Amino acid sequence: MRLLAGCELVVEAEVDCAVVAMLRPRSGEAQWLVSEHYAFDPDVRPTEFVDSFGNLCQRFVVHSGRMRIRTELEVETERDIAVAPWTAPMPPAALPDHTLQYLLPSRYCPSDRTFERALEIVDEAGPRAGQVGAIVAWIRRHIEYRYGVSDATTDALDTMGHGAGVCRDYAHVGITLCRSLRIPARMVVGYLHGLEPMDLHAWFEAYLDGRWYTFDATQSAPRGGRIVVAYGRDAADVAFLTNYGLLQTVEMQVWVGEKP
Repeated sequence: MRLLAGCELVVEAEVDCAVVAMLRPRSGEAQWLVSEHYAFDPDVRPTEFVDSFGNLCQRFVVHSGRMRIRTELEVETERDIAVAPWTAPMPPAALPDHTLQYLLPSRYCPSDRTFERALEIVDEAGPRAGQVGAIVAWIRRHIEYRYGVSDATTDALDTMGHGAGVCRDYAHVGITLCRSLRIPARMVVGYLHGLEPMDLHAWFEAYLDGRWYTFDATQSAPRGGRIVVAYGRDAADVAFLTNYGLLQTVEMQVWVGEKP
């Protein structure tokens, strides 16, 4: 399917503020970037670099006052996604080198503190559910989707304690429990066609049987129509805007639609 997606942000700085943005998706195995357009008002000329996770990062300065940032994308992506919630994880010795960093605890995913809880969750579900499938089902049953419960400091343990959160919190819990069981898991952010209410979205991927599979506990069934913008260990690695100074988001609009 071919999607037309985009985001418009209005930010405001009291004094000049350095920013690193992640606004540009890449073409890859699951998506092809057909076209893209970016506009900055007032105009700036970002420099770009590739971070350690392969994400395209744009570096610029928001000068004192307001700036409008608009991105428009046309992307060919999969209408359906491969599923494998019941697939057994690979032994650590057989994992490719590039997946090993996604076994380690990270800022929002303290997987070194959840091993016993993860075992309880998968044991309760039984072997037919598969470990990742059991984790996703548990999140759906025990975490309520609710705004205002979490903030920029909330990690997976906090979310499990609150029993509520939003998409990034759901992803952090899934990643944390997977890593506790030595299953590589990584954070993904981007766009999801048909999301209600529409917003930028977060989910996670787990490495099973020699490839990455998509898991999204916020959805009742597997859904395609996703545009990946960035990958990372957790939310700290995949922020759409990282500001090195005081910066306020004044407005944000997100849209995703299928091209006729």
